[in-house]
Amino acid sequence: MPQLILDTVIEAPLKVVFDLARSIDVHMYSTKETGEKAVEGVTTGLIEVGQTVRWRARHLGVKQTLTVQITAMEKPYYFEDKMIQGVFQSMDHQHHFEELADGKVLMRDIFNFSAPFGVLGRFVEWLFLTAYMRRFLEERNQSIKEVAESGQYVRYL
Repeated sequence: MPQLILDTVIEAPLKVVFDLARSIDVHMYSTKETGEKAVEGVTTGLIEVGQTVRWRARHLGVKQTLTVQITAMEKPYYFEDKMIQGVFQSMDHQHHFEELADGKVLMRDIFNFSAPFGVLGRFVEWLFLTAYMRRFLEERNQSIKEVAESGQYVRYL
């Protein structure tokens, strides 16, 4: 099972970064290239523990839906979402937030996933899916960083 670990340092208050990372609206803004849209469950605002959201998007040229649930949360330091329905065999995403000594925030994503279809799925993970998912998460994190550091976060929080 591939595991992606991404660290993003953001110059903004801890609570702002935490809330932007769980904002449905910021997620849609950050994934405009794939047309990601919240279509069921929590479709706007901040998602909370126990809640679900169903996303509809186009990834790799294919329309897909993915439903995730927030399974754990410790404000403003951690939350986790897990796929409960979707294209992956399994997927979980841990979001960690740590205030650094200089007032910046370290946002760490730990993203675990596995493709379906056994050996063929492992080959697809190796061939391109892991790199695709890394780019997708890096772009999302860059959008969170830009919104937080520019002050645009007031639109979303």
